[in-house]
Amino acid sequence: MSIQGIDRQTYASRRQVAVSRGTLRERVQRLLDDGYRLALIAGHDDRARFRVVYLFTAGQPDRRVELILTVDRDQPRIPSLAGISFPAGRFERELHDLFGIEPEGHPRPQRLVLHQHWPVDWYPMRHDATPDPAFGSPDEPYPFVTVEGPGVYEIPVGPVHAGLIEPGHFRFSVVGETILKLKARLWFVHKGIEKLAEGRLLADVLPLAERISGDTAVGHALAFCQAVEEARDWRVPPQATRLRAVLLELERMYNLVGDIGALCNDVGYGIVNAHALRIREQLMRLNKRVTGHRLLRGAVVPGGARVRELPDPAELSAIAADVAEIVELALANSVVVDRMSGTAVLGQQQARDIGTLGYVAKASGLQYDARRDHPFLAETADVEPPRHTDGDVLARFLTRADEIQHSVQLITRLLDGNPPTSAETSKPTWLAAHRTSGVGLVEGWRGTIAHRLEMSPDGTITRWKIVDPSFFNWPALPVALADTIVPDFPLTNKSFNLSYAGNDL
Repeated sequence: MSIQGIDRQTYASRRQVAVSRGTLRERVQRLLDDGYRLALIAGHDDRARFRVVYLFTAGQPDRRVELILTVDRDQPRIPSLAGISFPAGRFERELHDLFGIEPEGHPRPQRLVLHQHWPVDWYPMRHDATPDPAFGSPDEPYPFVTVEGPGVYEIPVGPVHAGLIEPGHFRFSVVGETILKLKARLWFVHKGIEKLAEGRLLADVLPLAERISGDTAVGHALAFCQAVEEARDWRVPPQATRLRAVLLELERMYNLVGDIGALCNDVGYGIVNAHALRIREQLMRLNKRVTGHRLLRGAVVPGGARVRELPDPAELSAIAADVAEIVELALANSVVVDRMSGTAVLGQQQARDIGTLGYVAKASGLQYDARRDHPFLAETADVEPPRHTDGDVLARFLTRADEIQHSVQLITRLLDGNPPTSAETSKPTWLAAHRTSGVGLVEGWRGTIAHRLEMSPDGTITRWKIVDPSFFNWPALPVALADTIVPDFPLTNKSFNLSYAGNDL
């Protein structure tokens, strides 16, 4: 039976369907069978009750379905979907940590977001959560799964790392140099970003969106603005959508070229890293000229976009040629190819089951890309399918190189006709008679970003759910590292280059 048969209500681009505990699993299985993927699960505290929203998306054409489950406040339980969806199982653990909604039948009900020293039965996203609970000792041991046997030992790494890397703890169970199991422990800096937005106006929350993950200012700001615009029926002029698409590709370029250099540096080919850093600096100076900020902040606003000047296509073409040359240099070096080829393979079925996104998914042969699946501009919808499907470090390296070339081609097309540097529509004057919701889906440089928000009639935000692609991709890192060797970890970790800040909200 097609999903068309369960449609109950159309809201903007989404179909919303009320489900019960008894029908939830059947509805979800039907969506998964029809090619949808789970984009997010959001908990809501409606005071008299809880509400859980399951957002499923599919592309070509753009389709979005939300399943809405009402939950009894006195007995907050939902049926677990972990048996049919790995990402659902992680969202459910997050839901339990933050709202106290128990996923019945979950195979691994341990905490995910909140560490052991967080108080028991205190749920920070509830409206009645006390502001200053009593915490336990942060030195309490974390219950890692212990691997036992002859010659097995453990290597702890982190949570404090060198340089500017944010905190994350990695526990390796090893025999010789072979990794038997890797456990990544995150959420050391749970910042409460979603809670901070509650009751605030849009102008107060937009700067917060730009800082969710500092290297993804455009991606998260754009997803936030799209959600606001859908909730308020806020029309965006075509010129603004073109500027937004240009900014998104500029963000993709400066980050990916940095990754290309860092990967080469990790295998000892520092000269390519030096050139990559030179190009990255060139791009960040271009960002400054275009927007006034090296990280592209301040250019995307609800209802529009504004820049100081347009990037020069000739300059971008020269940068693309420069990138192609350093990639050619890297691939001509046998050490680079030997170290990357066949290292930390993530198979296509593994990538699909985990729910990976972005270059991690593409390097394993999956074709998820919001520019094509959920386009906000027709020119962005012709993203090329993955050319590299081996799922190893080399495939992730080459996928980045391809993405940069595509970004330059796309920006050149978008700038054809010399669009204006500013275009926006004023804020709608109407006030909704009831709570409104909106969803934003954007292909950030790491993968698809999803934002869902609800607004009160006075225009303040009542709930904001954020999903960075790193939330989906972090579980794939230990899988790719199984049966590799300890020296492969830095290279593999860089090939995933996941965000701690985007994950640890």
